[in-house]
Amino acid sequence: MKCRSCEHENPDGTNFCMNCGHEFFQRENFHHEKFSIFYWFAEKADGLPREKRSVDPKLRNIFSRVFRKHTDTEAERLFIVGTALTTPKIEEVTDTWPKPWLFSRVFIIAIIAYIGLYIGVSIFNNINFVPGLIVVGAFAVPFTTLIFFWEMNAPQNIAIYKIVYVVFIGGIIALLVALIFYDILGRNNINPITIGITEELAKVIAVIFFVRNIKYRYVLNGLLIGAAIGAGFAAFETAGYALRSLLSGSFHSLYFTILFRSIFAPGGHVAWAALTGAAICIVQGENHFNLNMLLRPKFIGIFFLVVAMHALWDSPLHGIYPIGQILLMSGSWFIVFLLIRFGLKEIANKKWELSQHPMEPKPS
Repeated sequence: MKCRSCEHENPDGTNFCMNCGHEFFQRENFHHEKFSIFYWFAEKADGLPREKRSVDPKLRNIFSRVFRKHTDTEAERLFIVGTALTTPKIEEVTDTWPKPWLFSRVFIIAIIAYIGLYIGVSIFNNINFVPGLIVVGAFAVPFTTLIFFWEMNAPQNIAIYKIVYVVFIGGIIALLVALIFYDILGRNNINPITIGITEELAKVIAVIFFVRNIKYRYVLNGLLIGAAIGAGFAAFETAGYALRSLLSGSFHSLYFTILFRSIFAPGGHVAWAALTGAAICIVQGENHFNLNMLLRPKFIGIFFLVVAMHALWDSPLHGIYPIGQILLMSGSWFIVFLLIRFGLKEIANKKWELSQHPMEPKPS
C-alpha cells in the first residue's frame, strides 16, 4: 500500500504510513474525540487558540490513535527504531507532535498479567505468585509511562533495548547514590526538603552517566533517558514498599500500596527525572558534559522546581493527600508537555539550519 503523502510502500492492512505517519483511512465520526478531557488538558498545555492552529498534528490530538486499531506490523516497526540501520537522519525526522499509542497496549498487557497473578494469590492462595505480583505491579505503570516517552522521542535514535538497560542500570545507580547521600546526611537531617534534594540529585547523576557524550543531545532524548531512570527508581522503590507492606501487614496492605503508588507514579519519579534529564540536555547542547553546566540558570531553575514538587509531595501537611498529589502531577505533566514542544521546535530549527547550510560532500 503506497502512501499518498510520501509514496512509501507499506504492508497491506496498515492504517498509518510507517514512514511519515499519514493516516490511510479517516473515520467520519472522529469529531466527538475533540471533547475528551485529554484534549482539553493538552490544548491548555499547547497554549495556542484554535484559530491560530495549523493543520499539522498538535498536542490536542496527541491521543487520537490510542483507541484505533493497529496491526502487529505497526508495533514491530516501532520496536526496531534506534539502531544504526533504522535511526533516521535529522532531515528525515518529523517535527510535528507524535501520536503515541503503543503505551496503551503495554498497559493493557501489564494489567492482564497482574490480574492473573492476583488470581493466583487471592483465589488459589499460591504464595509462589507473590514475587511476580509485586514485580509486575511495581513496573506496570512506570514502564507504561516510559513507553509513552519513548514514542514521543521524535528523533527515534534510542533503541528499546537501550531503554531497558537504562531502566535497570540507571534505576539502580540512582537508588545507590541516594542511599549514600542519606548515610552522609544521617537520620536526624531527613525531611521532605532533604529527601527531594537527595533523590533528585541522585537521578541527575544517573542521567549524566548516560548523556555525558553528545550521542543523546536532543531535549527529547533527555526526557526519555530521565524517564527511564525515573521509571526504574519508582518501580524498585514501589517493589520495596510493597514487600514491607506484606511483611508488616497483610495482602490487603500489599494491594493498597501497589495501587496507590501506581496511580501517582506517572507524576512522580518518572516525570521529575524526565524534566531534569531534559534540563541537562538543554544546557549541554552539542558539547561534552562538564560540571559547570549544572550552574547554568536553565538547569538550576528546572532542578529546584522539581525538588520543590518532590518536597511538597512528601509534605506531612494535613489535607494535601491526595488533592496535593493530583495538582502536583498535573503541574509536572504540564511542564513535560511544554518541554516536548520545546524539543520539537529544537528539531525544526536544526532541520532549518541544515537546509540553509547543507553539508558539502567529502572529496573521494
